[in-house]
Amino acid sequence: MLIVLVSILAPLLAPYDPLAQDLPYRLSASDLNHRLGTDDFGRDVLSRIIWGSRISLIIGTCSVAFGMLVGTILGMVAGYCRGKVETVIMRFIDVLMCFPDLILAVAVTAVLGASLVNLIFTISLVMTPRFARLAHGALLTIRESEYVTAAQATGVRLPRILRKHIFPNISGELLVAGTLWVGEAIRLEANLAFIGLGVQPPTPTWGNMTREGVDVLINAPWISIYAGLSILITVLAFNMLGDGVRDMIDPRLRGE
Repeated sequence: MLIVLVSILAPLLAPYDPLAQDLPYRLSASDLNHRLGTDDFGRDVLSRIIWGSRISLIIGTCSVAFGMLVGTILGMVAGYCRGKVETVIMRFIDVLMCFPDLILAVAVTAVLGASLVNLIFTISLVMTPRFARLAHGALLTIRESEYVTAAQATGVRLPRILRKHIFPNISGELLVAGTLWVGEAIRLEANLAFIGLGVQPPTPTWGNMTREGVDVLINAPWISIYAGLSILITVLAFNMLGDGVRDMIDPRLRGE
């Protein structure tokens, strides 16, 4: 919650404009004017980290949300329809999952170009197979349940069966996975930004800041260190949130 609040209140919390240059303070260490020092253009590191949190959270949450939507629909349709429909969908999912996440993201970003919207689409594409596999496996365990069979016998159509009878029973697993994978999406965005395929400078992002700090790592290590710590803390926070959501949803973990 603290990280989310910082990103929402960035205009109020950031002491400086993240793009403003203060050349006399170029590569300045922490002092009363710049609490976390400045970068090689004299820009305030603290302000850029605060504003960079917005990019990371927007990309992380939006990409996981879109990936969950598309992947869940594909997984449920494949698991329910079976036959050729399942074969086509799941083989397509298998093809996507053959590529390591970063390699697939690099390939798609290289084709589409680096921008905020393209990054969200790219990471959504990476996340979609995960949710499709999860939804497909969860659906297979409840497809033959009595309430699903009863709905079929009364003539309920496929969209309503998926929406009303199946999705509510697998949504818990999807929510837990989605919460955990937001951290993965943030890390993937930082990786892309580090190799120059993220949101382009001078827009502040944690990945960009980490990359910019590498060139002056000996003289000004705080640029990369503080940006890297921001990524670490945020990913850890979302992992802990996912564990907490799982504990609340799964009664076996509560001892009930």
